[in-house]
Amino acid sequence: MDKNSILEEFRAAGALLEGHFLLSSGLHSPVYLQCAKVMADPRRSARLCSALAARVRERFGEVDLVVSPAMGGVVVGYEVARHLGTTSIFAERVNGAFTFRRGFAIKPGQRIVMVEDVVTTGLSSRECIATIERHGGQVVAAACLIDRSGGNADVGVPLIALASIDAPVYRPEDIPGELARIPAVKPGSRDLV
Repeated sequence: MDKNSILEEFRAAGALLEGHFLLSSGLHSPVYLQCAKVMADPRRSARLCSALAARVRERFGEVDLVVSPAMGGVVVGYEVARHLGTTSIFAERVNGAFTFRRGFAIKPGQRIVMVEDVVTTGLSSRECIATIERHGGQVVAAACLIDRSGGNADVGVPLIALASIDAPVYRPEDIPGELARIPAVKPGSRDLV
């Protein structure tokens, strides 16, 4: 799949939104990718996650485990793991920090790929990777459907994105006038960092 066909999947799902959005990072953007809408269609999810899994396998070979941060990465991680023929678990925030619950565990030395839906600044990815490493996992790569940083996000390990876009983000004090005139909405599931 090329970048245009991937973004067309988002458009067809009504998941490539334009307006004024407040991101979980506290940054503002005129573009928002609502991955939950993309992942709601099992056929679309399978197409996208199969392509992402193929890129992971091509670069890093077989992995032992896929770990995702809850909430946005859970379905993506599960689908990528399914296409890699491995297991998927997720980390969730408890009192603001990622942890493993529900009996999920990492065996020391497991080769792990951390899978997200969208990477903007890389903060959630870095936090999830640090949690995996604290539990003895070896994170060989991170993967996401969309890297909206245009390749600038540093997650601390190689990042494989199905598509990379350069979606502008602004600190609250730097919002351009034309964006400031539109009321900001926060469509994501996560509270501000």
